[in-house]
Amino acid sequence: MTHPPGARDRFEAIYHAHYPAVHQYAARRTDSPDDTADAIAETFLTAWRRIADVPDGDAARLWLYGVARRVLANQRRGKSRGAALAVRLKAELSTAPPPVPDRTGPVWEAFDALSARDREVLALAFWEHLTGPEIGQVLGCTATAARIRLHRARKRLAQALEVTDHDQAKTSAEPRGESL
Repeated sequence: MTHPPGARDRFEAIYHAHYPAVHQYAARRTDSPDDTADAIAETFLTAWRRIADVPDGDAARLWLYGVARRVLANQRRGKSRGAALAVRLKAELSTAPPPVPDRTGPVWEAFDALSARDREVLALAFWEHLTGPEIGQVLGCTATAARIRLHRARKRLAQALEVTDHDQAKTSAEPRGESL
């Protein structure tokens, strides 16, 4: 976006002249300093983007109040939507809790021993039932790279399971309670 010559100087003059008023306007209408700061920043960002539309003189303050009013309304709508979504999700989760798998046993031990990268690709394939191209999209790589990662993760899981099976077989074959 290109601005006409002198736009920066004009914006700085508007900012310095009207910042205190916009700050007070927003602070009186928000519940937190963070919300106030967000409203002020968005108001002046709009002023910068639309510098040619900002009127001269004291009319600029009124124009900025109008922008701040719309910014604050958007903040309130966003918070209201977020709160409604949180209530809805809480109700959904309280009525049908997802099944929690029993994370014990040799398969889980082998899975947990893998790297986070291997666990993620295996989880996407088996828990989420994603294909190679879909896994690639989630991971931000090509479908081929995703299939290779999945293949290698499966091999490492199989190797980890062999070690776990071998350890269990060895433990169960050892005599119990006997001294050598």
